[in-house]
Amino acid sequence: MKRKQWNKSILLLIPFFLLSAMFLIVPMILMITSSFTSETTGAFTLENYQEVLTNPFYYQAFLNSGMISIISSVVGLVLAIIVSYAMTNLPEKIQDKLTVYINVAANFAGVPLAFAFIILLGNSGVFRIFFENLDLPLLSNFNLYSWQGLAITYLYFQIPLGILFIYPSLKKIRKEWKEAAFMLGASNWRYWRKVGLPSIMPSIAGTFVIMFANGMGTYETAYALTGSNINLVTIRIAALVSGDIYARPIIGSTLAVIFAIIMILILIVSQMLLKRVRRDLV
Repeated sequence: MKRKQWNKSILLLIPFFLLSAMFLIVPMILMITSSFTSETTGAFTLENYQEVLTNPFYYQAFLNSGMISIISSVVGLVLAIIVSYAMTNLPEKIQDKLTVYINVAANFAGVPLAFAFIILLGNSGVFRIFFENLDLPLLSNFNLYSWQGLAITYLYFQIPLGILFIYPSLKKIRKEWKEAAFMLGASNWRYWRKVGLPSIMPSIAGTFVIMFANGMGTYETAYALTGSNINLVTIRIAALVSGDIYARPIIGSTLAVIFAIIMILILIVSQMLLKRVRRDLV
């Protein structure tokens, strides 16, 4: 009987495996094989990787993506910790409602997010016109279609994403720990430094990695907001595949493979650091 149920379960999973193969495995294999294919002869070659790794333009794309991801992840993580801690001091009903709104904000990205920021903070945005009518030069030096605007739009979805991961960890901190620390003469700063922060440090480290990967992989928001004005890896891959000037899908595949390797290495290093942190806490 159990064998029949197991066979039925396998049959029901066949469509899932087929879809995974069609949209994940096969494209990944084609991308990897394409990255080792010569654009002229079609033979096996390493020239694509040599070109990508020695071209300053592609190096700048990785550097720009890394910088915007690190900045948005660090600032977003700090603000997420502050907001999450403030939420834990609110009544449970308000916490539940805020969690729903934060979940919506974390998933509001892409072209709609860029369009919303253009309406609010663009050259003819609502806030810009409002402050100009009040003769307040608050946004006179602000350019939404630059690094400033890109950083703010990244923070919009990075902060809610960080809250969704940090908030449950902060809720697990018991009030008894703080009361016991105060009874033993510890100050509020010493309590957080010795008890509070170490207890949520694995969650903070894991959240930072997720936010960094989220920032590195963002394409729609950056492209809709700045186009090709800012050289990012995701924008460069899309331009090479679709043909910004002329299509070079093989170089785009090479960039994508290097990008995937970097993300895998970051995940491996982060897991090693998380294991070390958990071991030190125990």
